[in-house]
Amino acid sequence: MTKGSGTPANMLLPLLTRRSLLTGAGGVSVSASLLGAAPNGSKGHVAVIGAGVFGAWTAHHLLAAGHKVTLIDAHGPAHSRASSGGESRMTRAAYGKDEIYARMASDSLSQWKNLSLVSGLPIFHETGVLFFSAARDAYLTDSIAVARRLKLPTEELTPAEMARRYPAIDFTGITTGLIEPGFGALMARRSVQTLVDRFVRAGGHWRHAEARPGASRGGKLTNLRLSDNSLLEADQFVFALGPWLGKTFPALLADRIFATRQEVFFFAAPAGDKRFGPGAMPGWADMNGGDLYYGFPDLEGRGVKFARDTHGVRVDPDIQSRKPTDAALAEIIAFRDRRFPSLRSAPLTESRVCQYENSSNGDFLIDRHPTMSNVILVGGGSGHGFKHGPEVGRIAAEIAASGGAQTEPRFTLATKATTQARAVH
Repeated sequence: MTKGSGTPANMLLPLLTRRSLLTGAGGVSVSASLLGAAPNGSKGHVAVIGAGVFGAWTAHHLLAAGHKVTLIDAHGPAHSRASSGGESRMTRAAYGKDEIYARMASDSLSQWKNLSLVSGLPIFHETGVLFFSAARDAYLTDSIAVARRLKLPTEELTPAEMARRYPAIDFTGITTGLIEPGFGALMARRSVQTLVDRFVRAGGHWRHAEARPGASRGGKLTNLRLSDNSLLEADQFVFALGPWLGKTFPALLADRIFATRQEVFFFAAPAGDKRFGPGAMPGWADMNGGDLYYGFPDLEGRGVKFARDTHGVRVDPDIQSRKPTDAALAEIIAFRDRRFPSLRSAPLTESRVCQYENSSNGDFLIDRHPTMSNVILVGGGSGHGFKHGPEVGRIAAEIAASGGAQTEPRFTLATKATTQARAVH
């Protein structure tokens, strides 16, 4: 083992079995290499920098395809400052007219479910996801139309139906809603650490080190310079650095991928009140006239989660304060007391300050570097990326493995502007 390598001690879980292969788009196996279908390293060496959800799934898919893969992170998988850290992330297919994301979320969900089956502790909680609004706007109408095309079991609900099913929520002023019964919550940190553990156990290489682009020659990157003063050579390099992507490639991405401060709060449910448990309350999103709030039931005893889905101030992920602000807490409490009256005066149990890493319009970046042809850039999760990790990783791995270019215009670098105009929600 090299310095900084090895499996984190808190990630000792059993190997995948033939029965529990992860599946990708269309139900095709993405873990065939674990059964010896492709000799590890037979298709070249790929270094993946960043062990968040995008990097971990990219490394998994590459290893499954028979590549030698080294996964590197400066602070560890889904660490406390990463966008993939924290307790829970929503998985849902309601994306308005953006069918590309509804399809990716659905294809990713099957992979999350299979990972959850073999993780020991749950990774996916099938709570369902409820969207509700004061008006039957285009977002909800388009989401329902897309769900029907994709044959997803999305159901439109009246206020009376929602009030009967979910008595902990006050639907005053609400006229319409939709429920996605097959979706729910992903346990964020646990899922990424589980995936990295399985990657290492299946023959992947792990390095705990900061990595910077090293030498380049002939339009290609030749190595990485690591914080232990070693150099790491590879054939291809995938940078999936979340909010650090712009700091690693400042001339190219500093104004195209930027981090914003996001605050999340958890409150204790009343003792013995089953209305706030995952069997009774879904994940939810209140469109709130365009000022969206969302949250989760009391998952695994951590408290009822509330967050506001609006871009906070721009921050540096290395030095931003991780102390929540009184103003953000006051906003959440005012919303909570109006929409969840049974939680009035509920004690705050936890709070977190994380970040979104935003592209100009909310579309992902999965594309080759314009001057280093063996470098793939992956990022721009924009606050909604976590659920798509399996499919983002599959796409990035295919680009790296094929030597080809990104064919989906929305994921190209060329479509990433410097003026923020978020269009994906």
